[in-house]
Amino acid sequence: VQLQASGGGLVQAGDSLRLSCVASGRTFSGASMGWFRQAPGKEREFVTSINWSGGMTHYTDSVKGRFTISRDNAKNTVYLQMNSLKPEDTAVYYCAIDSEYWRLRFGNPIYWGQGTQVTVSS
Repeated sequence: VQLQASGGGLVQAGDSLRLSCVASGRTFSGASMGWFRQAPGKEREFVTSINWSGGMTHYTDSVKGRFTISRDNAKNTVYLQMNSLKPEDTAVYYCAIDSEYWRLRFGNPIYWGQGTQVTVSS
C-alpha cells in the first residue's frame, strides 16, 4: 500500500491550501481515510477523518470550520481543504488509511503516507 500526499507549501496567514492523497497498491473498497499532522517538537496529532461513504467525518477542535475533508473513491483520493490558515497550522501533514474507521480516528491506522510540509507565515 502506498499513500502519496501532495499540495503542501508556504503560505501566509489567512490563505488556503488543498492537500491531496492518492492511495495505490491494493483495493480500498470500504476503507476510511484521514489526515494527521506533526509540528516541530510536538507529537503527531489527529486532524480529520472520513469514512468510505463520506457520511461520517470528525475534526479536531482547532480546525473545525476552517478545514474540510472529502474523498473521491473512484480516484482512491482523499482531500483536505484548508482555509483561513494560521501559523499554528504549520506542520508536516500525513494521510492515513484503514479498514477500521475508529482505529484510524483514534490515531492508530494501519497505513501511513509520507508527509507534506505546510508552512504558514504570520
